[in-house]
Amino acid sequence: MLAPAADAIGSELDLHLTGRHVVHALAPGFSDAASVYLLERWLLGEDAHASTDPEQIEARRLALRVGTDGPEHWDGVLPVDEVVVFPGDTPYARACATGQAQVLDAVDSHTSQRLAASGGGDARVQDLLRAASFLVVPLRLRGTAVGFIACTRGPDRGPFLPDDAVAVQSLAARACVALDNARRYEHERRTALAIRRSLLPDTAHKLDGCRIVPGYRPGGQDNVIGGDWFDVLPRPGGRVGLVVGDAMGHGPDAAVAMIQLRTAVRTLAALDLPPAEIMRRLDALACDTPGASFATCVYAEWDPRRRTCTFVGAGHPPPLLRGPDGRAAPVALASAGLPLGLGTDAYDPTVVPVPEPGVLLLYSDGLVESRDSDIDQGIARLADLVTAHTAGPAPEPGTDPLHDLCRRLLRDTAATGGADDRTLLLAELVPSAG
Repeated sequence: MLAPAADAIGSELDLHLTGRHVVHALAPGFSDAASVYLLERWLLGEDAHASTDPEQIEARRLALRVGTDGPEHWDGVLPVDEVVVFPGDTPYARACATGQAQVLDAVDSHTSQRLAASGGGDARVQDLLRAASFLVVPLRLRGTAVGFIACTRGPDRGPFLPDDAVAVQSLAARACVALDNARRYEHERRTALAIRRSLLPDTAHKLDGCRIVPGYRPGGQDNVIGGDWFDVLPRPGGRVGLVVGDAMGHGPDAAVAMIQLRTAVRTLAALDLPPAEIMRRLDALACDTPGASFATCVYAEWDPRRRTCTFVGAGHPPPLLRGPDGRAAPVALASAGLPLGLGTDAYDPTVVPVPEPGVLLLYSDGLVESRDSDIDQGIARLADLVTAHTAGPAPEPGTDPLHDLCRRLLRDTAATGGADDRTLLLAELVPSAG
């Protein structure tokens, strides 16, 4: 009775695509027009339980098909994602309240008035209002209405019969499961992206003696949260703290651990503690933070007045420094340090003179790890890429060299074949003249 498009319902975790599969299964074979609406409070994750006699319901139009038209043909009259308020005496509200399909021999008066007002004399709307049979089937999930499907037939087709309502109810039951899965996925994806944005702030700005350009490429799907994070911390006396960290694994546990560590670094930096002391206290905090053990981190503090950069590592790949000659090389740390959370209390600072302008690169292991080579080879390859960028052709006019370097490194390190996130923090270091 329904089109083969019904077989596609649930094949994708996407609300709008699922809605389109539903209306394509119904129109134009089963009905002349079909639409899917979802209750706004259900989409927002609020209490979906409605009273048995609601004064009104608010529903968002998820999908629409009239004949073979796509939604873009009706965008000016019946746009997708429009939220419509339906009074309690409409068949839509009754279907949601009672859980029963509503079969009418014409479009209800509320819908007629609303469409006539929004149609602006559009002849297609008048054709739509000449429906000789109208069917509204609730979308029910675990005994609660979360929306409805509406179908119309014109006078040249037979009216909807009980068997037709049963067929749409069967389709609605299947669609509900798919819509719920898609809604949960989209909610998790939005949460993941919000957490990711909080871990990777926009720090593309200029401080005294230091210009920052960050870069990030996720290694997995959008809904997978990596453990990478970075931050830029203004320090007293014109100093600037730069930090890149990485937790083991992916997912909420890694994200929560790194949020706590990132917050701790900000708090410790505000106390104006020396870099080594910041790392020691961060190590102590990681001992008591679930998921933070074995997290790696590197901290750099640039002092443009003293023309020095102080580094402290905690099991993280060493920074790269490109000098005025254009050659980049790993910074030889006094101690690589052990990952956080082991309670070693052994983090030694490395002070490197930077008398001339240079570029500092902090990064995550996703840029240098590969299935085909060890990490030392990956670090050497990254240094070669930085050096080659300096010796290579000049960027296009109007392109910032530091942004161009960041973009190229993210692009070229993709060839390493790793599945981990790739995080960069580039800093252009300019010593004070005085």
